[in-house]
Amino acid sequence: MKIEHKTISVDGISIFYREAGNKDNPTILLLHGYPSSSHMYRNLIPKLARQYHVIAPDYPGFGRSDQPPVEEFEYTFDNLSEVMHSFIEKLGMDKFSIYVHDFGAPVGFILASKYPERIQTVISQNGNAYEEGLEPAWAPVRAFWENPKDENNIKAVMDLFSEEIVRLQYVSGTRNPEHISPDNWVSDMYRMNQPGNREIMLALHYDYQNNLKAYPIWHDYFRRHQPPTLVAWGKNDMFFGPNGALAYSKDLKDVEIHLLNTGHFPLEEDLEVSSTLILQFLNDRLNK
Repeated sequence: MKIEHKTISVDGISIFYREAGNKDNPTILLLHGYPSSSHMYRNLIPKLARQYHVIAPDYPGFGRSDQPPVEEFEYTFDNLSEVMHSFIEKLGMDKFSIYVHDFGAPVGFILASKYPERIQTVISQNGNAYEEGLEPAWAPVRAFWENPKDENNIKAVMDLFSEEIVRLQYVSGTRNPEHISPDNWVSDMYRMNQPGNREIMLALHYDYQNNLKAYPIWHDYFRRHQPPTLVAWGKNDMFFGPNGALAYSKDLKDVEIHLLNTGHFPLEEDLEVSSTLILQFLNDRLNK
């Protein structure tokens, strides 16, 4: 299945996205995590596109989308979700499923809470929505939230943007680190090394605290609207632990939870398992 690589102007920002599959089929919106882009879905898209219409955009400041400077665009998750809403409107997506990973969880759940009638199903792969999922590795970011002007706190968060730590996010917790392609972190670091990008990432890491404050809103969305949900989680994730996966069962009735023996990016090591679970889930829930 061929993937089309496109750009579209959204609110004056050029948004890059990947698209595949028949538009007459149900649509799956793939929302990427940090520090990646739609590149993380390059292998999943062809598998889903045999039966579904698949869209995978890059947020502003990520991948191949425009990078407005922090002086011109406020990098918050609310604003990223607003751009994604405008993107959805431009593409005429009335109803769709969301796949969320890492940063994609706040982007997706902000959208879902505002427009619940559009969401058909939810797929979460290490897309956190509960305090229980936040591992000790968040300590430098939490310190930054408490005192964002402290130079040591700023440096500690900036250190997370190094190639060593970005690489670690891909290989930590995997069964076979040598199976993980270095193209992943090389691609991420190309964007991260662009002038102004680290300031963007710093702003988003600071704003991440507002996602925790929004958790009750997301949980209310889960309880009120009960979207059928698949959780297929890399249980060895250094940032989002397995308790974050299990917590979904507190608010959702129709939820499948699978803990995979891998790290932060399950698609890199468990693509076949993940795609099989996703297709089985979508076929069961969307073809009733």
